[in-house]
Amino acid sequence: MTVKQLRAFLAVAQTLSFTQACERLHLSQPALSLTIKGLEESLGGRLLTRSTRSVRLTPEGESLVPLAKRLLADWDNTEELLRQRFTLRLGRVAVAAMPSFAGSQLPDALMVFRQRYPRINVTVHDVINEQVIDMVHQGRVELGIAFEPEAAQSLHFAPLYLDRFVAVVPADSALAARTTIDWPALLTRDFITLQRPSMVRRLLEQQLRLQGIELPVAFESHQLATVGRMVASGLGVSAVPSLCIHQMQELGARCLPLHAPIIERAVGILSPSADDLSVAAQALREVLQETVSTPVLRSR
Repeated sequence: MTVKQLRAFLAVAQTLSFTQACERLHLSQPALSLTIKGLEESLGGRLLTRSTRSVRLTPEGESLVPLAKRLLADWDNTEELLRQRFTLRLGRVAVAAMPSFAGSQLPDALMVFRQRYPRINVTVHDVINEQVIDMVHQGRVELGIAFEPEAAQSLHFAPLYLDRFVAVVPADSALAARTTIDWPALLTRDFITLQRPSMVRRLLEQQLRLQGIELPVAFESHQLATVGRMVASGLGVSAVPSLCIHQMQELGARCLPLHAPIIERAVGILSPSADDLSVAAQALREVLQETVSTPVLRSR
């Protein structure tokens, strides 16, 4: 039983006329007759009784009419729903992003996305970098905003920009008067950073170890916001990705360019593959690629 056969049957059942049904369906009478015959053969019995003067429904044909109406309505509704999704007039997309990105650049990107596609619902999961990768890998979200994974995890990574680490110092300290600082000078103060297994922590330790520098940690926390508050209160100093600059400054700390060595890593969009995304996820990815820019330090 096909949609074409059901439409043909319903047209005849409603008009009780092959001629009128042919006009409604834009079919010839032989084509309509063959379609009805095919439907009857597939179901195993007659649905219509046809004479030279009239067309009547058999009891089985009568019972099929409400069913055919419901099936065709469901078909049309499904077809329209998918059409709206493919044309971005309806849909939803889930994205996971690091809190520092979710609270800085993501809202501006979502504003552009909302203006273009007002009926697409977006769910944002602001979770730590490692959880972003896990959520994309497990299929819980279509897109993730994170640092480039250290090892291949069957995920596609599209870089947005290269994020460079900056120093975070108390605003009232002598270090805050500098325009730039190197690692040896920064590490003369108590160092505050994230707990393991944070990628930020691992990246700092790995890159400094290549320069023969061990990272002396005085305080550690699970959240960058806590790290920023500790620095702002004068407990010590830290180093964070550039995407955290605005957050650190709002917490009352000062950010400085950091070198010797320069530590940087790509921030980008993670997805299960480059092509197997919903139309809504593809559209959000395009907006992110258009709107996200490299964070920069500004004088205060």
